[in-house]
Amino acid sequence: MQFARVNDITLHHQVIGGPEGRPVLVFANSLGTDYRIWRDVIVRLAGDFPMILYDKRGHGLSDVGQAPYSIDDHVSDLAGLLEVYAVKQAVIVGLSVGGLIAQGLYAARPDLVRALALCDTAHKIGTAEMWDARIAAVERDGIESIADNVMERWFTPAFRRPENTAYHGYWNMLVRQPAVGYAATCAAIRDADFTAAATRIAVPTLLVVGDQDGSTPPDVVLATAKLIPGARYEVIPGAGHIPCVEQPEALAAILRAFIESLVNGE
Repeated sequence: MQFARVNDITLHHQVIGGPEGRPVLVFANSLGTDYRIWRDVIVRLAGDFPMILYDKRGHGLSDVGQAPYSIDDHVSDLAGLLEVYAVKQAVIVGLSVGGLIAQGLYAARPDLVRALALCDTAHKIGTAEMWDARIAAVERDGIESIADNVMERWFTPAFRRPENTAYHGYWNMLVRQPAVGYAATCAAIRDADFTAAATRIAVPTLLVVGDQDGSTPPDVVLATAKLIPGARYEVIPGAGHIPCVEQPEALAAILRAFIESLVNGE
């Protein structure tokens, strides 16, 4: 395991080596998860690209820090982690709130970003009323009280079959996140709005969404793609909000094709 002190917290992360001169891929995960959600994508890309994965503050083995958070806190953490490893011009792969962090990193530190791969995310996610209600429920009754509803948004009915042990495992991942970190990140999502910033993105950008995403449905992701000049848009069949879990082979293939197009100057 690897840990780094960034800003006021310790970040848990993993660095995977790759060929010199190839783009560094940086993976930012969704609300209520840790970086293990990327495993089945990583194994399909390992050896071809250097990679960094990390648990954002309040998640996994990273510190909770001072709550509540703003999206700028998450952005500053990622920028600081990249500076630890002297990484610039990375391809930032962000899922859900990780996609908001990716957009925020480009807005604040474009020198760190070569391209964006935004998965199941948007320029703005949800409403203030929705997030306030979720924060109140978690603070009152814990993450487990909302877990079934969240899992319905995350995964397709086929994945949520009772006999699917992986479904139970990801349910455990959600409910075992620190409630304080989860609620604090809900507040960060609530207050994040990159509507105007999206129109100023000037690096190659890919948007990907599962066709059955219940959190950021395809029409929401497509609306974001239309804001970003020249953005590419892909839909993954048979996936909900977390295609890296349900359809890792398809997502890895899409990411590989996008990254190779950067390398080849397409």
